Amino acid sequence: MKSYELTYLISPDLSEEELKIFPEKIDSFLQEEGGKSEGLKLPVKKRLAYPIKKKNEGYWGTLNFYLSPEKLESFEKKLAKEPKILRYLLLRERLPKKIEILRIRPKAKAPKVKKEKKVELEKIEKKLEEILGE
Repeated sequence: MKSYELTYLISPDLSEEELKIFPEKIDSFLQEEGGKSEGLKLPVKKRLAYPIKKKNEGYWGTLNFYLSPEKLESFEKKLAKEPKILRYLLLRERLPKKIEILRIRPKAKAPKVKKEKKVELEKIEKKLEEILGE
């Protein structure tokens, strides 16, 4: 089963009782196809930006559900035949892809230079004198 989201717009001509029953009707379509819904919510009345089927208002609702892809087409046909639905949009919910976390490696440290012992200037002069024979 895959996860889907249905967004629908239904006619504003529905009575309060019909409005309360309508999400259950969509859920029954879903259960006939063997799907599972995630909570039913009542549609909310919205003013439309432009008329749809000569209606300036409509009830807007969403439903998240699980259904096998083979039965999706028959479920969609049932939605299309329902006269009270002005428009609907059926989307497949995609799980976010796993993002690889790039780890920043610390910069390689410069090799440590061994500190040479400082030879005193007087010792160097003595050695030079010995070598030169002065």
